[in-house]
Amino acid sequence: MTNKKHPLSLQFLLPLVAALVLAGCASPPPVDTQALADAPAAFKEAATPAGWTRAAPAEAQPRGQWWLAFNDPAMNALVERAGDRNTTIQEAAARLAQARALLRGAQADRLPQVGLNGGAQRQAGANTINGMNPATIVTAGVGASWEVDLSGRLAKARDAASLDADAREALLQSTRLAVQADTAQTYLSLRSLDAERALVRETVEAYRGTLDLTQRRYRNGDVAELDVVRIRTEMAATTSDALALDRRRAELEHALAVLVGDAAADFTLPTGAWDTALPTVPAGVPSTVLARRPDVAAAQASLLAAQARIGAAQAAWFPNLSLTGSAGYASPELGDLLQWSARAWSVGALLSLPLFDGGRRDAGIAQARAQFDAATAGYRGQVLGAFREVEDQLSGLRLLAEQSEVQDDAVVSATRATSLSDTRWRNGLVSQLDLLDARRVELRNRRLALQLRAARYQATVGLIRALGGSWTA
Repeated sequence: MTNKKHPLSLQFLLPLVAALVLAGCASPPPVDTQALADAPAAFKEAATPAGWTRAAPAEAQPRGQWWLAFNDPAMNALVERAGDRNTTIQEAAARLAQARALLRGAQADRLPQVGLNGGAQRQAGANTINGMNPATIVTAGVGASWEVDLSGRLAKARDAASLDADAREALLQSTRLAVQADTAQTYLSLRSLDAERALVRETVEAYRGTLDLTQRRYRNGDVAELDVVRIRTEMAATTSDALALDRRRAELEHALAVLVGDAAADFTLPTGAWDTALPTVPAGVPSTVLARRPDVAAAQASLLAAQARIGAAQAAWFPNLSLTGSAGYASPELGDLLQWSARAWSVGALLSLPLFDGGRRDAGIAQARAQFDAATAGYRGQVLGAFREVEDQLSGLRLLAEQSEVQDDAVVSATRATSLSDTRWRNGLVSQLDLLDARRVELRNRRLALQLRAARYQATVGLIRALGGSWTA
């Protein structure tokens, strides 16, 4: 008997053509650029804006070793150590590895799946070789399957997974920058406390000298006991302030230990001089440097991933075409399994089209659109927040510099007033209260000057963090 070759019928081709036409309609909505934040040409605190421009993504640009600008070897070592050993960075790196593994899984879904299979089955029935008598069927072979991505669903899922991995990578960079900035700021806080502690203890020694002199005068009958009590009270109160600064330094030292990945009991930062350089951010820094901020890049990648997932949710309504094939051997006897006469093969294709699912797919599309809207708002909020952070630090640096100049003048005047009051008190021209007031004012002004200096360092590191790294990168 001869076999006739029948051409493919039109009824077979129509579902495939319809699937391809519908797949072309599965496209996610475009990003509304009017809903996104524009980047000003310059920051308000640095220069007058000369126009508006949209910042292109630049998260791949180098951020530089910005901490080297402070010219402090101890701080450099701590920042680099935190970048290698901090547990928060290690956790973010693990999340990035997880996202990349999910991306490889999404890419694998688009490739043919091939595997070996084998088995043995004991059965009885009308379809077996021995009728109703039990028989054993042994099989071994190779199976393959491949889902033809007609609607682009798998491609969109792969794209979304890729963008998720990009977002995780940007978040890792953001975490690393945040940890480095926290390490630098904690170190600078420690050094400023060291300077303040030295100042307060210097004042305590001055009070102690005054107390000794007052006690001698009291024993000689030159002053009343009230003078001794007053100076002893001032010395005790100042000593209490010094101990409070010691407690605060211990807390900062413990925090720094965690940042660099050490146990608090095993970490010690010796008291040192505060000779860290204060770098100056040049005027006219363009606002486009914010495009390389890793958190902004992460928000942008999340937005694009949400956009891709809308297309993947829409594609769930379109037909799925799966191709399958297998080849191997099947035999009732294990010894005959690899005989040429026991060979078997099959090829198949399955085209499925969803008709009714109770609204589950529509709900998936609505959920994807809601996530896209949330990601759009989140991206805009991230950009606006980045601009606010930079403007805050720029205005803070400007005002702190002006305040420091005024405060330095106050320190000079207060120091001179203390010196004159001490001389006049020793000569009996002013009372002890005048001397104590002068010293109290001098200490307050000198501590405020140190705190303003520390605030300028903190604001500089904060600005570098807000800019996403070194402004020269």
